[in-house]
Amino acid sequence: MLNEKHDLIHELPEYRDTIHTLKISDNHFSRLFDEYHKVDHEVHRIETGVENTSDEYLEEKKKLRLHLKDELFQIIKNA
Repeated sequence: MLNEKHDLIHELPEYRDTIHTLKISDNHFSRLFDEYHKVDHEVHRIETGVENTSDEYLEEKKKLRLHLKDELFQIIKNA
C-alpha cells in the first residue's frame, strides 16, 4: 500500500461534486478536509522516505487519517 493515493477525490470519486460543494459551503467540512489532506500528505512523505520517523508515529498518523476520513464520509453521505 505504499505510495498509494489517499486523497478524498481519489478515494471517493463518485462524490466529487458533493465534496466540492461541501468545501465551499460548510466550514466544518472544509476544516476537516484540510486537516485530512495535511495528514495524508505527511503520511505519504514518511512512506516514500522523504521524512523519517518512528513506526509508532506513522501508525498514529494513519489512524488519525482514517478517523478524519470516516468523519468526512459521514458528512458527505448526509449531504
